[in-house]
Amino acid sequence: MKKLIFVILVILFITACKNQTSKKEIVQYTIEQFMNNINVTGSSFTFDESKILYSSNESGIYNVYETDLKGLSKKQLTNREESTFIVSCFPKDDRILITSDQGGNEIYHIYLRETDGTIRDITPFENARASFAGWSKDLQSFFIESNKRNPGFMDLYEVNIETLEPMLIFENDGGFSISSISNDKNLLALTKSFTRSYNQMLLFNRTTKELIIIKDVEETTYNPTEFSSDGKYLYYLTDYDNEFTYVERMNLENKETEIIFKADWDVMYAYHSFNEKYRVIGINQDAQTIIKVFDVESGNEIHFPEFEGQDITSVNISRSENMMSFYVASSKTPKDLFSYEFENKEYYKLTNSLNSEINPDYLAEGKVVRYQSFDGLEIPAILYKPLQASKRSKVPALVWVHGGPGGQSRMSYFAAIQYLVNHSYAIIAVNNRGSSGYGKTFYALDDRKHGDHDLQDCIYAKNYLAETNWVDTDKIGIIGGSYGGYMVAAALTFTPEEFDVGVNLFGVTNWLRTLKSIPSWWEAQRKALYKELGDPDVDSVYLRKISPLFHAENIQKPLMVLQGANDPRVLKAESDEIVDAAKANGVPVEYVVFDDEGHGFRKKENEIVAYGKILKFLDEYLKGDDIEDLIISTHLDKAVKK
Repeated sequence: MKKLIFVILVILFITACKNQTSKKEIVQYTIEQFMNNINVTGSSFTFDESKILYSSNESGIYNVYETDLKGLSKKQLTNREESTFIVSCFPKDDRILITSDQGGNEIYHIYLRETDGTIRDITPFENARASFAGWSKDLQSFFIESNKRNPGFMDLYEVNIETLEPMLIFENDGGFSISSISNDKNLLALTKSFTRSYNQMLLFNRTTKELIIIKDVEETTYNPTEFSSDGKYLYYLTDYDNEFTYVERMNLENKETEIIFKADWDVMYAYHSFNEKYRVIGINQDAQTIIKVFDVESGNEIHFPEFEGQDITSVNISRSENMMSFYVASSKTPKDLFSYEFENKEYYKLTNSLNSEINPDYLAEGKVVRYQSFDGLEIPAILYKPLQASKRSKVPALVWVHGGPGGQSRMSYFAAIQYLVNHSYAIIAVNNRGSSGYGKTFYALDDRKHGDHDLQDCIYAKNYLAETNWVDTDKIGIIGGSYGGYMVAAALTFTPEEFDVGVNLFGVTNWLRTLKSIPSWWEAQRKALYKELGDPDVDSVYLRKISPLFHAENIQKPLMVLQGANDPRVLKAESDEIVDAAKANGVPVEYVVFDDEGHGFRKKENEIVAYGKILKFLDEYLKGDDIEDLIISTHLDKAVKK
């Protein structure tokens, strides 16, 4: 009897152990598997609304694809060596407009793809960029902006759909941003920026050549979105007398204004469908996108299908106003394109972006959190907890800093974050002061305080991580791209003891050089940029003070730098110099340069190299000897399906 009881206890113990192990097993995926996810973007209905065109990196770089409205058939329309994006379908035939730059240099051209598949550059302006500015209401022409006449400013051209010859219709010598064109092509809505939080809104009459300021209020922004179809009203976003932007319109005859839509968060965009049957509103609600579509005549909101745990973004309504496309995504699933029929309320999934080898149950869902910074200011952030993490198995962590200045970490899917979290790195994506989306006061709090107060917000994220009880606070690094890369370099130079490693992706290290070498087409924003950061001809002492390069002797911790050779915003010399300076200190430094990339990485093969090397670097210099203890299951269980 005793022997039987003993055997039963042993069996129960073994079973319990097996159950406990099975509950803890986490499948870890390779960077190749993550990069075999597909990223899709953009959408344009064909002229007969039988298909939708979109851009996808399924081929390894972005190309243009078409799909029917139920997702039953798909076809690749371009096969170019440079990332190529859909601009728009022609309104009366199957020609399309596409856009591309060269190796990430951001000098975009507009190309025409003919119905036979041939592609030609219709803006072959040497060293000049071009961007699409919309179709005319009569659909006989479209508009483009280009700096071919003056490298500093974008002029407006009209292009006939048959001749495809651009005709200059507005010379932009005043440093304006061209926002909207009336349906009769006579009125232009313009803005002129002075700071990030102050601009003028102007109206230009092409017939009379009269240019008038219609809105000019200190510390207030105006962003025209469109003229009404009858030309009587101008719609725009503004934060006048409010923390957040909202939709307003102006009667152009008497200049009276009325609020059209207001929320407790920023309205990111607002527009009407072709015949103004529907109004689309996009809201930035605590780092998530909330879309509202209204029937203009009734005022009733159109209710979307329910997608549990996912957000709907990027709504596009067809010209007939019978169809709509939109994207659906979450923090742990990449976005997919959907079609929707207004009449019968039916919708169809058109793409499948998540690699079938990846089970989203093994990925981490982002969670919005808040913590107090050094001065008591509440800082929002998005926290990603590895499934491996617990009080008994603490994990290393990374403070993730977005680009900008003025960007925002959002609740959207990012393969690099999921890859690192899947491999047991906690990530807190900080929206430090100066980030967009939290009101204009918060947005302006980092002005002339860069590398100081905003850096402290990142440092104080460590306190929050310590409170979780599942983060190893002796192993916290910092990672970021562009302005986030600057924050990495600033952290390792200005506060060298705070973080254990730094990963700098194409980040600014010498503000004097960067501000003097900004792309020519940024001329209209130059003064606003100088107001926020400093004028290199006037504020050189201050800019030298906040530039990590001139304090690189303080770098004590391992540093990794990744850079695109064709980057027009942060020149490769920035990264060359900080790498050389760090190496002179005798600290571990790894430098990865991509000859065919610019400000960010678009080619899958480069992303695989970049993020694979980042993980290897972190495993060696941040996770260290504990790597084996944290991996519960490293097998690639390809049998696990969604």
